[in-house]
Amino acid sequence: MTASAGPRTLADKVWDSHVVRQAESEPDLLYIDLHLLHELNTPVAFDLLRESGRTVRRPDLTLGTEDHNTPTKDITKVIEDHAARHQVELMRSNCEQFGIELHRLGDERQGIVHVIAPELGLAQPGMTIVCCDSHTTTQGAFGALAFGIGTSQVAHVLATQTLRMGRMKNMRVTVNGALPAGVSAKDLVLALIHEVGTAGGQGHVIEYCGSAIEGLSMEGRMTVCNMSVEAGARAGMVAPDETTFAYLKGRPHAPTGADWKVELAEWRTFRTDPGAVFDREVVFDASTLSPFVTWGTNPAQSVRLDGVVPDPAELDDPAARQAARRALDYMGLAPGTAMRDIGVDAVFIGSCTNGRIEDLRAAAEVLDGRSVADGVEVVLVPGSESVRRQAMDEGLDRVFEKAGIQLRYSGCSMCAAVNEDRLRAGQRAASTNNRNFEGRQGKGSRTHVVSPAVAAASAVAGRLCSPEDLEA
Repeated sequence: MTASAGPRTLADKVWDSHVVRQAESEPDLLYIDLHLLHELNTPVAFDLLRESGRTVRRPDLTLGTEDHNTPTKDITKVIEDHAARHQVELMRSNCEQFGIELHRLGDERQGIVHVIAPELGLAQPGMTIVCCDSHTTTQGAFGALAFGIGTSQVAHVLATQTLRMGRMKNMRVTVNGALPAGVSAKDLVLALIHEVGTAGGQGHVIEYCGSAIEGLSMEGRMTVCNMSVEAGARAGMVAPDETTFAYLKGRPHAPTGADWKVELAEWRTFRTDPGAVFDREVVFDASTLSPFVTWGTNPAQSVRLDGVVPDPAELDDPAARQAARRALDYMGLAPGTAMRDIGVDAVFIGSCTNGRIEDLRAAAEVLDGRSVADGVEVVLVPGSESVRRQAMDEGLDRVFEKAGIQLRYSGCSMCAAVNEDRLRAGQRAASTNNRNFEGRQGKGSRTHVVSPAVAAASAVAGRLCSPEDLEA
């Protein structure tokens, strides 16, 4: 498919500017501006390089970090799990052998890959960004075309700095109005996934537009783009604007001086043209939203916090009925149960979705002057060491400590549960991560995906609730 001569979407503009080779009936060959790596799923890609006798073409455009397998309580001890320790060791030896910068455990720039790239100013408008991780979509908040890739594709990018890809479809989600008080970006994206389903964006790049999106902070936009993949999308994007530029200015890898002015002029061109046609359009009103919470085993199985667990018998689609019955059986829930009556054993605050400083501030605001309910275990993990330091500088760690919570070291932690942080079988958690499939946070674990504020309030109440409920 050749570039359109007419009005183009933001995604098509970025795509067209990165096409290296185009041929009839073949995928395009795209140039990749930034390749992010973590220790999970990458060892095979390096083995493929060695087998073919190839090197990394652009190590200067490649960055690694340790995040999935890393401990969060004590980073000085040896990683106990053999498989996790081995993956970290391989990451270190591979990056050293191929000359790739690596942010190791204990490094002041270490953290979750999707958190540190924006912090460092690496994610910029108009870029193509890939990583062997589906939540690379996070970087799309900056107007970048960012998406996850597989192991063999990682090897191809390492060797050539290019990627063969078929062009994606375009989907626009317009969110008009303003979010009500107490409603966050996490609630917005959960409501969207509830509306379109987990396959609603399949094969598409979702561009988020409208006054509600424009009113979000960069952290909020990252949360929305992060969970685009949970709606089945390949990527999520927000057109860069003054909020984007203010966030990037002064960051370590952002342009400076005359280069800043040049890049700024270029960045402003990455907007959808008037009249551009999308393959799918979704519009909804932000003012109608309220806190959302999942009840099942995928992010679309959700309801408003003031709602009840649905009855599968009331679903028209047979497949949806069957999926709902299985989900309720796994989650140990009965139809008609009020969401606010569901008790929790644990709370997780963190992840690439909600582990940024804004998220920790939201949790601290709820927890200030309150204590965690008896019997509730809280795991609070910043998305990066930079976030951790900032939280301490702002005194948030003292708020957490008084509430009975330890501010841990950064990492994916309980979101991925391939480290020491995981739920026990049967434990029920209010969690700020992005996925709630069976066993996601530990074998037999039960996960309710929520916002940081709802997670913090649930920790205090020992059941699913909002901060407003604590005031009642």
